[in-house]
Amino acid sequence: MNWLSDFLGGEGSALVEPATLADAPRLAELHGASFHCGWGEGEFESMLGEANTLVHRLKLGRKIIGFAVSRFGADEAEILSIAIDPRHRGQGLSRNLLLTHLGHLAARGVRTIFLEVEESNGPALRLYERAGFAVVGRRERYYRDASGEQSNALLMRRDLS
Repeated sequence: MNWLSDFLGGEGSALVEPATLADAPRLAELHGASFHCGWGEGEFESMLGEANTLVHRLKLGRKIIGFAVSRFGADEAEILSIAIDPRHRGQGLSRNLLLTHLGHLAARGVRTIFLEVEESNGPALRLYERAGFAVVGRRERYYRDASGEQSNALLMRRDLS
């Protein structure tokens, strides 16, 4: 029945799947809605073409409402970005996206994953902590917002093995 809901324009259930080159414009739109310095379509096209970059999209029905991007090498990876459409935040969808993305990284031999998160981003910190990440470092004045204010980044790590 999900296909019928999708066909009729309903939202259906959430699905995490590999992103494609055709998704680049929507991924750039989502990134821009989520971060002060959004990545452009060309940046997503480049990442989607790299063998050492994993990009998943989160779809609700036929709409892409989120994504996760990681770059990996040897047995380590770094989550570069995760974003959810602001209209769909707070529904637990990011957890499913993150855990599915981590599972795909583990299947590729990744044993340790890192990420950076703004220290004041409470929802993201809770998401990562609940997913088993721990703070292992701090970068002072790492982020800069539109007004020029600087904020700290926390470096987080999780073992996948």
